[in-house]
Amino acid sequence: MATTKAPEDAYTAAPFVPRHADLNALREAAAGCRGCPLHRDATQTVFGAGDTGARVMLVGEQPGDQEDRRGRPFVGPAGKLLDRALAEAGIDPGETYVTNAVKHFKFTRSGPGKRRIHKAPSLRETAACGPWLAAELMLVEPELIVVLGATAGKALLGSSFRVTEVRGTVLEEEIHGRRERLVPTVHPSSVLRADDRESAYQGLVSDLKVAGRALV
Repeated sequence: MATTKAPEDAYTAAPFVPRHADLNALREAAAGCRGCPLHRDATQTVFGAGDTGARVMLVGEQPGDQEDRRGRPFVGPAGKLLDRALAEAGIDPGETYVTNAVKHFKFTRSGPGKRRIHKAPSLRETAACGPWLAAELMLVEPELIVVLGATAGKALLGSSFRVTEVRGTVLEEEIHGRRERLVPTVHPSSVLRADDRESAYQGLVSDLKVAGRALV
C-alpha cells in the first residue's frame, strides 16, 4: 500500500525539540530529529558545539562532508580558516559557540567516485530546522551573533537578507522573541572558493573585527 508523503511546507523540527532542556539534552534529542527529509541521507545530526556561556554565537549554513562524518560543526577546512580569522580579529575561538541553521548535510553525488557535493538547503528546509536554532539561542543567550553567509542570514533575518548589503555592520533585530545584535559576514567556505583568496580572507577578518569591537 502506497504511503502519502507530507507536503514540504509541513516539515518542522518543532515536535522533536524538548521543552526545558539543557544543551546536552537538546543535542541528544536532535540526533533523532525527523522534521524534514534531510536526515535520510546524512550520516548523523550535527548539533552546535562550544562554550555554553559564550558571548559570541557563530551561525553557519549546514554541516559539510567532514562535519557530517565526525558529528561536529566547523571541523573541516572552512572551520580551520574561520578559527584563524577569529583569532586574527581578536576573538578567541575557544570562547565561542558554533552552530548551523540546518543540522543535516544536504548533498548530491558526482564524479567517478560519486563524491558527496554540498547542495544548499531550501528555505523550507531551513525553516523546518529553525526550532533547534531558536532553542540554542535561548540557552546560550549570546551578546552577539556572527551570521556566516546568506543561508544563515535568511534563517535569522528573513528571505530578503543579502549578505553583501550588510556585511561588517552591527544590526539589532528581534530574533525568536529576543532582541539580538548581529554582525553578518561571508561564510568561510566562500573564502576558500574565491579567486583572490587573500583579499577575501582579509574581508572576513575585517568583518570579524567589527564583531570584536562590538563586544568591548
